[in-house]
Amino acid sequence: MLSDERNDAALEDALAKLPHRSGFIFRHYHLTKEERRKRYVALAEVARKYGHLVILSDSPVKAKQWKANGIYGAAQRMPKDDKLLKLVTAHDWKEIVAADRAGADAILLSPVFSTRSHAEAKPLGPLRFRILARKAKAPVIALGGMTKENARRLNWARWAAIDGLS
Repeated sequence: MLSDERNDAALEDALAKLPHRSGFIFRHYHLTKEERRKRYVALAEVARKYGHLVILSDSPVKAKQWKANGIYGAAQRMPKDDKLLKLVTAHDWKEIVAADRAGADAILLSPVFSTRSHAEAKPLGPLRFRILARKAKAPVIALGGMTKENARRLNWARWAAIDGLS
């Protein structure tokens, strides 16, 4: 699950409903530094209570300071040699290659379906998603327009959502 301004009010309940050992990616770019830190601490506590991994969308330094399990973002933002989990974003073959070269532990490939987060982006669709995902070395997590129904339609076990889980 990824956090966002749109799903903030439902995050505590959504975290309680996720399967044990799910991942929670904290973004909350809309908040001030102080508000963001405070919200992170509160949500990380809830996530860990349910056994979830907590991933921060920020710098590796901040992820360590905030005691996150990992970092989320583009391949060029990933640390070289680090103990942090690396969840890397990708939208095409070039970015998948970059994610693999960056040592991604997982790649979030998007958008699979139409999504409010990137309404202007052309969705990959199930076929193109599968073609790209199969070429990646790291495990691929489907993102973009993902709901329980779309995950079943895609028939892909690893998926994440913003609106679709909250």
